[in-house]
Amino acid sequence: MNDAQRPVPADCLYCGVCCHSQLDAYVRVTGEDWERLGDLADSAAHFIGHRAYLRMRDGRCASLRVESDTGRFFCTIYERRPQICRNLGRGSPECLGELAEKGARVSGPR
Repeated sequence: MNDAQRPVPADCLYCGVCCHSQLDAYVRVTGEDWERLGDLADSAAHFIGHRAYLRMRDGRCASLRVESDTGRFFCTIYERRPQICRNLGRGSPECLGELAEKGARVSGPR
């Protein structure tokens, strides 16, 4: 592990790295995801062409919040989140890739 890489946190609430990106087309929302989002779909996601993606704001998912007193991250649509978010397990190869790529530039608790 290099100095810039963040270790795998004991709890995702203390990380949030996978929820950060400068890309508007970062988290794909499928038709099933859209249905799962229900009444939150229009506020949580948007279309780029014919594909839907979660909305991004200030370099992170617009549904990601940071608790002001603890600095912990939490997802406001967690129970309805897209399948791609559900599939990303803490410590998985995808998680490790996110940590290696973005860990040093994402601010938050360490």
